[in-house]
Amino acid sequence: MVEIDPTEHDISELGPKVNDIEDVDELEAMLELEGEGEDRVPVKTLIESRIETLTEDTGDGDEDVDVTELSTADAANLIRDIDDPERLEELRDAEEAAEERDTVLRLIEQQLDSVLGSEQAEIEIEPPEEAHPHLDHPTADKEYVHSVEDGEYRDMWVYCETQGGELVDVSKELLGKARELMDGYNETYDEDENVVAVVIGSDIEGIAEEAIAYGADVAIYYDDSELERFRHQPYTKIYCDMARRAGHPYVREDRHEEEWRDYDEPRYVVFPATNNGRDLSALVQAELDSGLASDCSDLYIDDVVISNPAKTGGEGGKKRFERVLHMPRPDFSGFEYSTILCLDSPRREFHPQGASVIPGKFEIPDPDYEREGELIDHDLELDDDWLPVEVEEYDQLESGVDLTDHEVVVCVGRGIGRDPTRGIELGLELTDAFEDAAFGLTRGIITSSFQFEGHVESYTGEDRQIGESGQEVEPDLYIAAGVSGAIQHKVGCDESDTIVAINTDPDADIRDWSDYFIHGDLFEVLPNLINALETGDAAEAIVDAGVPATGGETDD
Repeated sequence: MVEIDPTEHDISELGPKVNDIEDVDELEAMLELEGEGEDRVPVKTLIESRIETLTEDTGDGDEDVDVTELSTADAANLIRDIDDPERLEELRDAEEAAEERDTVLRLIEQQLDSVLGSEQAEIEIEPPEEAHPHLDHPTADKEYVHSVEDGEYRDMWVYCETQGGELVDVSKELLGKARELMDGYNETYDEDENVVAVVIGSDIEGIAEEAIAYGADVAIYYDDSELERFRHQPYTKIYCDMARRAGHPYVREDRHEEEWRDYDEPRYVVFPATNNGRDLSALVQAELDSGLASDCSDLYIDDVVISNPAKTGGEGGKKRFERVLHMPRPDFSGFEYSTILCLDSPRREFHPQGASVIPGKFEIPDPDYEREGELIDHDLELDDDWLPVEVEEYDQLESGVDLTDHEVVVCVGRGIGRDPTRGIELGLELTDAFEDAAFGLTRGIITSSFQFEGHVESYTGEDRQIGESGQEVEPDLYIAAGVSGAIQHKVGCDESDTIVAINTDPDADIRDWSDYFIHGDLFEVLPNLINALETGDAAEAIVDAGVPATGGETDD
């Protein structure tokens, strides 16, 4: 019985899980399960890549490997596990004599620096003014941003976003995950640290109480009628003022002592990777002079050993960093994951360790309204300079913004490039042919240089984007026309009941995870589907034109 059944997860969830498995037999069993189930090529590739990595690690086989015959990804896996400087130099010489790929050479040099750094007694780090004399504003002389030296850090802070006077689902997800993480943290490190919910807005004391029901030990909130809608500067200023205790070297002079905490700044901070959450997380972490991993798909806390001399100072070779928040996020390929670590260096401390998390990655916990916690009404006077614009009236668009809760979603991608305006028009016509449907776009349309004519341009805004950095939809039917199927888009529609893909490329990635694949030109297929809907033969037309993504010949 395998511990992880791959058929129960999508690839965005499997990436970090597979990379944590050390048992080849377990991976082989997972591969067999996937083959008997959905048989998804990206998932099998991911598992096979991990098996190959572990198999290489079990022996001395790297001595016979020719780095020039490996892909860049496979070369990276080989290089990072080699601790012999002579072997690394051999690989460098071989690469220079052959393809001389800059990426591979850089990886070899970085590994060499890491290995050789462990043999150094000490390295000398130049002050930024000396290292970069051409800069007008050296990084050590920042006017508004300062790190804490020998700071005290505790707790995990969760920014709880609200909309329409309610706690949004992703905030509930993060509270539940934070509760899980800090319970494990306290047990592992014999500590008693808290989950702290941060709520900013208008008439939100009740929401702060709700945050405690979802897992927070403390809910610190700031309530002001001016903050009914998200505003960048006041929200950033308030959050950072909350994060810095009285006595912090860069806090306002009138800040009073707080009984509920006695540390300088949070140990960890997490934000939802929504439009507002992305903005606020970057602003807050910049103000607190730390790092941020954006659009994460998972979080966990563990110790890590680092040999990079930039982090160790070259003293004693490898250094163990404790209580590190690991922040996995998908790479652009979709087959690999990078785990981001926010580590201190010999010259400064990088806290809080911060992440923004993609909505829908964690389960929403069941609220416990009997749960006890502490409510903190934050004391701070709003500065008029933070509110230079007075919002007299606003409205939320009802059309073209919310793509969720529809029976059908039609999405077009860069395949409309032959005639962008006509491509959008066909997508809209197909959408209108259904009783309850919405029209969406891939990020490729948003970032393209396509020129759209007439009213069509009003349907090409970022608010219609579907994918990892856009909206996530779960319709009964999802029709993707001219969509290649990158993992970032898959995240936004993978929970759809039935996915129909239309593409001129029979090997497009989307074929591997769609239910029906129509090999054809969307400019020919969409009019046929529209006509079939009008005659009542749409379902039959889709089945006749498409094949299951898991096999068979494509039909034209």
